[in-house]
Amino acid sequence: MPNTFAPIAPRPSPVKTSGFVPWIRRNLFADWRSTAVSVVVLGLLAWVLPGFIRWVLIDAVMRPDSEACQAARGVGACWGVVAEKYRIILFGRYPFDEQWRPLVATSLMMGGLILSCVRYFWKPWLALMWVGVLTLFFILMGGGVFGLSDVRTDLWGGLPLTVMLATLSIFFAFPLAVVVALGRRGRLPAIRTACIVYIELIRGVPLISVLFMASFMFPLFMPQGVTLDVLVRVIAGITLFAAAYMAEIIRGGLQAIPKGQLEAADTLGLSYWQTQRKIVLPQALAMVVPSIMNTFISLFKDTSLVTIVSLYELTGALALALNADVNWRPFKLEAYLFITLIYFTVCFAMSRYSLWVEKQLSASKAR
Repeated sequence: MPNTFAPIAPRPSPVKTSGFVPWIRRNLFADWRSTAVSVVVLGLLAWVLPGFIRWVLIDAVMRPDSEACQAARGVGACWGVVAEKYRIILFGRYPFDEQWRPLVATSLMMGGLILSCVRYFWKPWLALMWVGVLTLFFILMGGGVFGLSDVRTDLWGGLPLTVMLATLSIFFAFPLAVVVALGRRGRLPAIRTACIVYIELIRGVPLISVLFMASFMFPLFMPQGVTLDVLVRVIAGITLFAAAYMAEIIRGGLQAIPKGQLEAADTLGLSYWQTQRKIVLPQALAMVVPSIMNTFISLFKDTSLVTIVSLYELTGALALALNADVNWRPFKLEAYLFITLIYFTVCFAMSRYSLWVEKQLSASKAR
C-alpha cells in the first residue's frame, strides 16, 4: 500500500505573542530592571493622576464666570477663561464681526494640507489646487474685493497667522534648501562660497535676530518710497532661517550617496541635473526624512517668535487676550494648556505622518 501524505492539523502557539498582554510583558516587564522602572512609574502615576483629573475635570469651572473661577482657585481649573476668550486667542485682533473669514480661510488651508499628505492626491493638479487655496486665503483674510471689508495685515493673528506662516515658510524653505545644499557641494567656487557664507551666517544668529533685521533693518536698504509689508518680511526671514538649517540636513543625505552611483550615471551619459533628479535627490531626501520633519515641527513652533515684530499669532494673541483683563489674568495656566493642546495636536500629527512616510520608503526599498 503506497504511503500517502497526511498533514497534521495546526496547533495554537504555546505562548501568545500578540495582543495587549504580550505587549505589556515585552515592553514593561521584560526583565527585573524594566519591571522596577515600570512599577515606580506606575506608582507615581497612581499618586498624581487622581488629583490631576480632579483638578482638570471634577472640580473645574467650565462656564465663563470669573467670580466662580476665583472661588475655585487652587482647587479646580478655570476653563471658563477659554470659553470667554477663545475668539481672541484663535483670531487675535481681527475684527470681531468678520471672524468667520479667518475661520473659513484656515479651514481651507488645513484641508489643503491634509489632502497634500494623502498619496491618492499626489497629482499634477495639486499645485493648481494650492494656487487656488492660497488665493482664497489671502482674499478672505485681507478683503478689499467681492464686498469684503479691508483688513490690514497687522490685525491678522491667532491660529490663522500661525498656520499661514508655517505653511508658506515650509513651502518656500524646502526648495531653497535643496538648491543651497547642491550649491554647497557644487564645483563652482563662487556658488559654493556664497552658499557656505549664507548657511554659516544664518545659523550663527538666533531667529529673533533674523526677524528683527527683516522687520526693522531690511526697509533701510530699500529704495526710497518702496516698502514691503511686515508680513512679507517676516515670511522671508523665517524662510531664510529654516532653509539654512534644512540645507545642512539635505547635504548630509547627499554625502551618503555612494560615489559609484555618480560614476555609473556619468557612464550612462546623464547630465548633472538628470543625475540629481533621478538618482541622487530621491535617495538623499529619503534618508533624512526624520530630520526634515524635525525642522518642520520646530518651524511651526518658532512662529511664536513673531510677536517681537507686533504680529500676534497664537501665543501672542493669548497674551493679548489676558493682559488687558484683570479678571481673567490669574488663569493664564489654563489658557496656555489650551494652546499647548493645539500645538501638540499639530506637531504629533506631523510626527506620525513622518513615520508613515518612513514606512512607505522602507517598503519601497524592500521590493
